[in-house]
Amino acid sequence: MIALKHISWQPPGSGTRVLDDVSFGVATGRYAVLMGRTGSGKTTLLEILCGLRAPDSGEVWIGDREATSELPGERGIGYVPQDGALFPSMTIREQIGFGLKMRSLPAAEIIDRVKEAAQEVAVEHLLDRKPVGLSGGERQRVALARALVIRPSLLLLDEPLASLDEETQDDLIALLQRTQSAHRITVLHVTHSHREAERLGEIRLHLAGGRISDGANHP
Repeated sequence: MIALKHISWQPPGSGTRVLDDVSFGVATGRYAVLMGRTGSGKTTLLEILCGLRAPDSGEVWIGDREATSELPGERGIGYVPQDGALFPSMTIREQIGFGLKMRSLPAAEIIDRVKEAAQEVAVEHLLDRKPVGLSGGERQRVALARALVIRPSLLLLDEPLASLDEETQDDLIALLQRTQSAHRITVLHVTHSHREAERLGEIRLHLAGGRISDGANHP
């Protein structure tokens, strides 16, 4: 379960709140989709959940603990930012293992978990390559593996399919469905696409005017 309680945030020097008393929750193992116009604060909300940005007020809850003051690495969250944000100088193997290395896991365990994550998203044949020359779909699969390898309780996806053609989107939608089902992971997926929302979202949320409203929810 994740919950935001009365979250507010405005850019420094601005008199307008991007997020204004935002409260909502997503139950454990559910797939939630968040929609809203460009500039409405969707990415900011994900960054607050991740710990990459502090709210001006309010609380972040993960499971039964308040995580508002926790560092990003303490939250057990996998995050796929827009366009994957891969490191250009690292091999795919190093990309996927980065979070494990930062957590000082034993080298043998890192090797095994990187291989497992790469196989799950079908990029094991790319492990010794660098990101240059990868297709958009391959880049997003690598970014997903990097997020999943830490075995997170929560997966945050920021427009993961936005720059892909429809066939590649279909492939990755199927992959996300399999991954979420296999791990029973809680997902919050930001998108502009009603097609993605209809195919993936058990819970649909909309962010406008700094506030959250419910969309059409499925049981």
